[in-house]
Amino acid sequence: MFEGLVLPPDRALGVTVPASTSNLGSGFDVLGLALDLRLRVTVEGRAEAHTVAVEGPAEVEWPTRDDLLLSSFDRAQKAFAGTGAGRRFRVRSEVPIGRGLGSSGAAVAAGLLLGAALAPREVTREDLMALGLAVEGHPDNVAPALYGGCVIAVPRIGTAPRIVSVELHPGLRFCLAWPVSQLSTKVARELLPAEVPFADAVFNPRRLALLLEGLRSGDAELLALGAEDRLHVRHRMPHVPGGAAALDAARDAGAWCATLSGSGTALFAIADAEHAQAVAGAMESELRRADGQAWSRVVEAVLDAPSPFLV
Repeated sequence: MFEGLVLPPDRALGVTVPASTSNLGSGFDVLGLALDLRLRVTVEGRAEAHTVAVEGPAEVEWPTRDDLLLSSFDRAQKAFAGTGAGRRFRVRSEVPIGRGLGSSGAAVAAGLLLGAALAPREVTREDLMALGLAVEGHPDNVAPALYGGCVIAVPRIGTAPRIVSVELHPGLRFCLAWPVSQLSTKVARELLPAEVPFADAVFNPRRLALLLEGLRSGDAELLALGAEDRLHVRHRMPHVPGGAAALDAARDAGAWCATLSGSGTALFAIADAEHAQAVAGAMESELRRADGQAWSRVVEAVLDAPSPFLV
């Protein structure tokens, strides 16, 4: 529950929102996992119009057009009787844009959280999730950004999506690598077929059941089987330079499973603590070989839901 805050003239309101990976292979458009790459936003006193000051790593570029942070802030202000006044925003992001790591979901969540906190009405997280789904069109990134952890998010007609938390085994390590090349969600959606064979349609739910149990138990075989997908990965992988070789290299380095992160171009793998750095490095090397430059990280899951705080 968020209650309206009066922002003192000498203070700012901040929020830190996690990146996310979605799908995890077979959980297409359903499953999302909050990861420890952060978007931090602070909002200060009123202004004639919104302004945004951006800082962060060189490989992260904040979009200057159609800014989802600002539009989501305004949407929450309008929905919950806020003033709608211009504000001064400061953004620091570790989340690469256009790589399937939930940059848009994080921006939407940050804007909604800050806009709701500065509105006079009481607002629930379910209220924000409903607005977030309206902005994003799919729930699997904005849900972990708003709730933290690993979540199943299922849209419902006339009410907020149903969110179910998925238990994560503490021994799991999450490995990321991403190239220079980007792939927008819009383009990635256009790569998918309008229809799929019946066998493929039933393949994914079976694999998802194994994936969920593998995440809970840390069973390597269940994770490997559960991450297999027939709905989206094979259609998008050709648009990730070096992607297929990088996933093979991850498995050779000890990954229990390896797949696209969201719609790509980032790659995601799960390993144990002993092999995680080698897995991330192997993916980065293959992506760098094909695309000229790449980055990798071993990250933790972010289990706590973000909430605004005074700075």
